[in-house]
Amino acid sequence: MNALINPAYAKCLEICQECLIDCKVCLAKMAGKESMNDCPYCCVQCIEVLQATIGLMAADSKFTKEQCELCAKVCDYCADMCEAHDHEHCKKCAESCRKCAEHCRKMAK
Repeated sequence: MNALINPAYAKCLEICQECLIDCKVCLAKMAGKESMNDCPYCCVQCIEVLQATIGLMAADSKFTKEQCELCAKVCDYCADMCEAHDHEHCKKCAESCRKCAEHCRKMAK
């Protein structure tokens, strides 16, 4: 981890980055596939909020707690949508989103 980054954010940053990758993979693999819910659109939203969350943590922003709270909500939404599918990439995305939501909630406190 970069020595200039607030060490309190280290684990959450790592998990947000993993979730970002898993959401991008899910989005790419869902391209052109039928969906009975908001997947893959939920991944688009999750990617956007994860990028903002990572950026604010990296900047040690005073808005990090609020952003982490929003990130947890969006990750839960994405997990709900992706869990409904049987695709391996959706299951991985949902699992990653749940983990990210849990860590972001801890940061929001």
